[in-house]
Amino acid sequence: MAPEAGEDRRARPRPAATHSPVLGARDANPFGDLATLQHLSARLARGLKPVFETMLRRELRAWAEPVSVQRFADYRAERGDMLTAWQPLAMGKARAQLVLDAALVLEMLDAFFGGEGEAPGALPSEFTPAAEALVARLGAAVAAPVETAWEPVTRVGFAPALSANVAAAPDWGADEPVVVTRFGFAEGTRSPAYVDLVYPMAGLKPHSGALAAKVKAATTEVEPQWRNALTRAVMQVRLPVRSVLAEPVLPLGQLLELKAGDVLPIDFGPEVPVMVAKRRLGTGQVGTANGRAAVRLTQIEPLSEEDFQ
Repeated sequence: MAPEAGEDRRARPRPAATHSPVLGARDANPFGDLATLQHLSARLARGLKPVFETMLRRELRAWAEPVSVQRFADYRAERGDMLTAWQPLAMGKARAQLVLDAALVLEMLDAFFGGEGEAPGALPSEFTPAAEALVARLGAAVAAPVETAWEPVTRVGFAPALSANVAAAPDWGADEPVVVTRFGFAEGTRSPAYVDLVYPMAGLKPHSGALAAKVKAATTEVEPQWRNALTRAVMQVRLPVRSVLAEPVLPLGQLLELKAGDVLPIDFGPEVPVMVAKRRLGTGQVGTANGRAAVRLTQIEPLSEEDFQ
């Protein structure tokens, strides 16, 4: 994925979705710090990865850039005059836009027809019908991962919409606020390509409650194979088991006078405690088994939650 003119400028660190207030202007971002949408974008990056790997026929790294809120005119100015593909995605009554650089579209087109996935050195001034068809195909492939990424937040249906001219930007107002979610894709150490999914703020307003909610950690289902392997490993841990026959108590003066050959008298009852590490396992009777000293367990202590802390 060779970088094209303007990529370094758009790939620089982007401001977080917090903006200085403009006196007399309405709040363009009613969703706070957009943490929920940032988490959603991270999920979507994982969902988009296989789509672009299939299109480019290569293994890629994928990630989500910080979400930003901009005026649509500022976003257009940031992209410059280079050829850009705008694939609309219907989301209810509104339309989001999947935005791709021409170089990336032509790389996918070259890979589609059996090439190495390389864009021409000089980019054309317009898309061919084959390139437009490929962008529409990509829009259809992207819709399902986008919808899946939104499911934990709120249910939104996404579907590719027809575009009379894929190179034409939507007719949004210059001052209309948009939420820009950007995704990076790179093969190995090659320069990344960036794809934007741009939401009109008006299209997100019906979901403002879900987007403004605090992000909560979701309970993750543990994979059975991993859980079984961990259980087997834990079951192989060796713990010391000991039986305490007696614990005589002697004054310090007597201890200091002890010498080899002295006898310490002890008393113990019919049952002795059996310990595992520092926990009491139960009690047992002292005896012999197969010619060796042994303890027969007569009682097992019930386990409690504290035993596992």
